[in-house]
Amino acid sequence: MSNDTFNLGKEQLMQQSFVQMDKHLQGASYTPAQKLALTCRILFDNGHDSGLAGQITTRGEQPGTYLTQRLGFGFDETCASNLLLVNEDLEVLQGDGMANPANRFHSWLYRARPDVQCIIHTHAVHTAALSMLEAPLEISHMDNCVLYDDVAFLPKWPGVPVGNEEGELIAQSIGNKHALLLAHHGLLIASSSIEEGCILALAFERAARMQLLAAPAGKIQPIDPALGREARDWILRGQRSAVTFAYYARRTLRKGADCLQ
Repeated sequence: MSNDTFNLGKEQLMQQSFVQMDKHLQGASYTPAQKLALTCRILFDNGHDSGLAGQITTRGEQPGTYLTQRLGFGFDETCASNLLLVNEDLEVLQGDGMANPANRFHSWLYRARPDVQCIIHTHAVHTAALSMLEAPLEISHMDNCVLYDDVAFLPKWPGVPVGNEEGELIAQSIGNKHALLLAHHGLLIASSSIEEGCILALAFERAARMQLLAAPAGKIQPIDPALGREARDWILRGQRSAVTFAYYARRTLRKGADCLQ
């Protein structure tokens, strides 16, 4: 590398790095169903297991449809072959079995947010513990800035989210953000891709864990807003999400590749 880079400003160096990332970073080639199944396995391996609770969906090829896991299968059992294609009314179009009735709020959110391609909802343990405090998620560390100023908060639990009222409330509460903390419940991610959704869900749970570890030691100090947004935009890029997802997929696939079937 030329020493000329020592005369460049930070913004110039960042833009230069973006060009290099777009050129050199390559994600893995998986079908949407395989990505969804891998996301289930990755999140299971990283503390998002809560029995049969939680849903992960991605839009189908036809408007008003989406892929989701079959009710009765845990994240660790989900494969590309046992996913369901459902419509907004949760009627199964492809596959056997039924979808989780709580998927109804996914239908509301997909209607409200045309930009969203993937929705992840889990009861990850540290997020769930934080939600019991009726306190919002605090983003105060560089690693978690992918979510900086991008997490909404629903302070009151609306009950089991199987009704249209809950779906409408959740869709309104998240607004135009990528993430939502639901009090006494869990996390919600609304992302532009499956890969991005997986990375945001991992970051959310890590941030919740760090908040619970830091809070007993003292007051969590905020970070500079401009620097927080800078870090968020640095991390949250399509190519970076794709290559990070590929890394977690490789980790998970070392245990077995049955989820790709």
